[in-house]
Amino acid sequence: MTKKIMNATKTMMTNGQIEDAVNKFRSAMHKHRSEITSDIAQQVLGSDNFGMMMFAPFRERAKMLSSLIVHKFKVNRSRSPQEVFNAVGGIQDINREALDTMPRGEGDEAETFSFELEAWEYTCDDEIGDDDLGKAYIRRNLKAASPDYVAAGIETGVFADGKYGTHWKGAEGNWCHAAFSYWRVVRRVKVNCYGNGWSGGWIFIGVRK
Repeated sequence: MTKKIMNATKTMMTNGQIEDAVNKFRSAMHKHRSEITSDIAQQVLGSDNFGMMMFAPFRERAKMLSSLIVHKFKVNRSRSPQEVFNAVGGIQDINREALDTMPRGEGDEAETFSFELEAWEYTCDDEIGDDDLGKAYIRRNLKAASPDYVAAGIETGVFADGKYGTHWKGAEGNWCHAAFSYWRVVRRVKVNCYGNGWSGGWIFIGVRK
């Protein structure tokens, strides 16, 4: 099993990457030029420190990607969905509908990316709904890992004790989730297709899109 941080490489951004970013911005500007009049465009271009305003979201995305933690480990794919959770142990609260629609990963090796949300990604109530959580995955160029990835990471000890979560769309298009927590030396596994959102402190697990 291996673990590494995404920002292990310290070389600076190359000139080619800068040109690539500029070209993509130029292409988007040409594509949407009809949406903005010339006089308004000139006012925007005249804004103080406009270059840094454009650079800020690029830097924010880079910050999120550089904080991803990568894990590689083995996964037993021969188990049934229920056996996947039984292997984790602890107290179970598993909904049958969620279990029946649970997606499965492929192959006997997994590469996952774990992350915690930035403070600004939560609502004013310090929670995030599954629609917005889906967008958080997209911002990191990830998709949510299937629960068997998360369960295997916990079973093998790759994931330290804590709160780990993932989600998926059920048969009716509703969000289902698998939440693995460890509190007061008790493991808890909750799998369901309803909920009020995710509070702070959860670590979410993703895989490459």
